[in-house]
Amino acid sequence: MAGGIGSRFWPMSTPEAPKQFLDILGTGRTMIQQTVDRFDGLVPMENIFIVTSKAYKAIINEQLPGIDDHQILLEPCMRNTAPCIAYATYKIHQRNEEANIVVAPSDHLITDESEFKRVIQKGFEFTASNDSLLTLGIHPHRPEIGYGYIQAGADNEQGINKVVAFKEKPDLKTAEDYLSEGNYFWNAGIFLWSSKSILSAFEQYLPQLVEIFKKGETVYYTDDEQVFIDENFPQCENISIDYGIMEHADNIYVMPANFGWSDLGTWGSLWEKREHDDKGNSVVGSDVQLYECENNIVTVPDGRKVVLQGLNDYIVTEANGVFMVCQKTEEQRIKEFQKGVVK
Repeated sequence: MAGGIGSRFWPMSTPEAPKQFLDILGTGRTMIQQTVDRFDGLVPMENIFIVTSKAYKAIINEQLPGIDDHQILLEPCMRNTAPCIAYATYKIHQRNEEANIVVAPSDHLITDESEFKRVIQKGFEFTASNDSLLTLGIHPHRPEIGYGYIQAGADNEQGINKVVAFKEKPDLKTAEDYLSEGNYFWNAGIFLWSSKSILSAFEQYLPQLVEIFKKGETVYYTDDEQVFIDENFPQCENISIDYGIMEHADNIYVMPANFGWSDLGTWGSLWEKREHDDKGNSVVGSDVQLYECENNIVTVPDGRKVVLQGLNDYIVTEANGVFMVCQKTEEQRIKEFQKGVVK
């Protein structure tokens, strides 16, 4: 899934080039390139489908030259994750009715890729032999209020639990309670299922989407596919897979995992995952000088001469003609700042 606009990482991330297409970690690979890379050995390149906005096709062609055009599913408008997943599933199912599917966001960080592959392989084995919808739950290591949670039941089958409930982003006290109880996990938004199982769930809980995408069965993989999607996709309900299916179905399971995951949803989470100097500063930029600075995240173009003195816990970034200095504790105001600049 690669259709988000990455608004929380403005000004580095913009609607024209959101964070999934940026090298925000300074590794030399963009987020979507890293996502595709980590499925090497798990999923053949020809079986990887990218669902994104029509506006990003050229970027994907440039960054993922191994992906053919029929593997790039172009949404004419944003309609959240349920229509995105339904479109991809109907197209995959038409070619292989026995398909086993993993759904993954294109802009998440995973640091332990060998463990990630082990978990995905185990998940494939489970969903291939069970009529189930499997989600990955990340072992929490702090009382995080920025993530949704999954409550796991006591029943355990080879490290996979029945889901009791999905929980919205909690307040701090509730998050602390979740952490102490030990059976709550961060919702990573990574799902595994067979195409048969998820299509059955769509038919039961989101029949309007089924009606739309079943009509396209005669045009998938043809020159008429995009015309059909352009005409019909805007009719889809704007709804997430969590609200539409996962919170209602009775065959939902969670596999607890720990592979160095972060959704990199904020500058603060990016600061946590990047390398730091001995003062806690994380810097991307070839000519940045820091004096009496601690716990800052600095991202500027290579060659840009920057001198900072006396800053603690700040975001400093320059991109797309905008230079921003913002306290990390105030980053929730970035959308406000963006509105003040982009008229």
